[in-house]
Amino acid sequence: MKIKIQYTLFLLLFVAGVQTAISQKKEENIGTEVVNVVKPYTPTISDAFKVKETPALEDDDNTKKEVIKYSIFSFPVASTFAPSKGRAAGVDKSAAETLYKNYVIGGVGNYLTLFGELYVTENIGDNDYVSGMVKHLSSQGGIKEVASKDSYLNSAIDLTYGSKQAEFAWNTDLGFQTQRYYWYGLPANYGSGFFTTQQQSTVYEKINEGITYNNFYAAGKIKFNESIFNGLSLKYNRFWDGYNSAENRFIAKPSLKFDIQNTTIKTTFIADYVGGEFKNNTLVPFKYGFANFAVQPSFAMQRDDWSFNFGASVFYSLDTENTNNKIFIYPNATASLKVVGDLMVFYLGAEGGLEQNSYREFTNINPFVSPTLFVAPTDKQYDLYAGLKGKLSNYVSYNVKASLVSEKNKPLFVSNPFDEFKLEQESYQYGNSFGVVYDDLKTVNFSGELKADFSKNISVGINGAFHKYTTTFQEEAWNLPEIEFGANLSVTITPKWYASAAVFFVGERKDKYVRTNILPLVPQNNTQILNSYFDANAQVGYKFSPRFGAFLKLNNLANQSYQKWINYPVQSFQVMLGGSYKFDF
Repeated sequence: MKIKIQYTLFLLLFVAGVQTAISQKKEENIGTEVVNVVKPYTPTISDAFKVKETPALEDDDNTKKEVIKYSIFSFPVASTFAPSKGRAAGVDKSAAETLYKNYVIGGVGNYLTLFGELYVTENIGDNDYVSGMVKHLSSQGGIKEVASKDSYLNSAIDLTYGSKQAEFAWNTDLGFQTQRYYWYGLPANYGSGFFTTQQQSTVYEKINEGITYNNFYAAGKIKFNESIFNGLSLKYNRFWDGYNSAENRFIAKPSLKFDIQNTTIKTTFIADYVGGEFKNNTLVPFKYGFANFAVQPSFAMQRDDWSFNFGASVFYSLDTENTNNKIFIYPNATASLKVVGDLMVFYLGAEGGLEQNSYREFTNINPFVSPTLFVAPTDKQYDLYAGLKGKLSNYVSYNVKASLVSEKNKPLFVSNPFDEFKLEQESYQYGNSFGVVYDDLKTVNFSGELKADFSKNISVGINGAFHKYTTTFQEEAWNLPEIEFGANLSVTITPKWYASAAVFFVGERKDKYVRTNILPLVPQNNTQILNSYFDANAQVGYKFSPRFGAFLKLNNLANQSYQKWINYPVQSFQVMLGGSYKFDF
């Protein structure tokens, strides 16, 4: 069949060749013709077509492929390679610092200043512990400008017993504190125009009686880890002085807390009672008593970069010595927004509350008050504030804040009136003590704070505040500064040496003198300006061993005899040398 096909193809090719030769012979000269090309042919997509038929294969050799199987011929090969053992790279470890649970520290300085502190703690079983602390600070005084005694003493002891369980933790405290001060702040040249030398000595002898403050307290606290009842704190204070003045205060604060989805609901209850008596009052013994009861519900939530805390405070104040009982309602709302993560956080809030004042708190602020005070709570109507806080870097953080505060019955310390012609008086009646006056005060505050922890060895802090006061009844916001500034530095020089420093500046304050022996028709300028003051303190220490160390403290480096309270100059340059010892039982 193949031979037949070959002859057929040969015959067809021959015939075609003969025919072509005849045609060429016949048409030897076909002539010429001009062809004008108007536009070259440009094919388009529509001119193309797709073959829709599938060609049929008629190849007889199209057979099914066979499955090929592969196999590997392997045999074991002996290997003489022996890998060497690896060695871990050496890491330099710093020696873990030994921690001790107990310590004692003490020092002695000029003005015959003595300082001491002892703290001990011991575990009882697996969960219970007991601890105690004793503190003492005293000085024999010796300020050059002062003719009477200017020494002071402050000693305290505290005992604690506590327990930490899986579900809750609790502790109890017992403590006692005693303080002694002298009203040495006589007005300049007091009685020099009409008192004899003997009479002036009598005044100084009277002032040298001084005053003693004593405080006993008992407290307890319990906190639950997983319970709606979040915790409870209780505290009782018994405070009395050497002039038969006495005060009792009791505070109870239970709280509830639970979560619903992403919202935390918390309610705090407050029962705060204070009552006392000043038996040495000028006219008749003055008694006071206030019982404040409050409920403070709030709920906190978080939405994206916003955090909210909405709440309010409702107070009921019961005047136990009078029938003047009142109800107060205050806002308690805060919010914050992460503007740039933790680098910049915007926050604002509106808060308020009924603040309980007490004789003990007044003496802690100003120990030269007289035992003839008037005690009443302060109605803090609102504290509206807004600010920015965050980080400038991994080592530097900041906080700037502006606020507007409105307070009714704000206590202000002011110098007591005095009669310079009277010789036989109490030791606090020579123009050398302070009383308390109340005023409705509005305050605009601007404050800023910057902290930098450049490393574990260096930390710096700077803070400042500006206050603008607006009084209602008083001429001035007595003894309140408008400008405050402070800075501190802490440096670890070597593993053995360390140092720290602190400076602060307090602006001018105003007080007043009221002489009761001056005729009413004689004009007198009662307002007195207390100059601003600057103070700088420094400390350097050395660690002889993990247990024993020594330190040197330098206070009032500028050697200024400034007055924190009118006519009360402070001790000038002070130096103290001391040591510390850590131990375990």
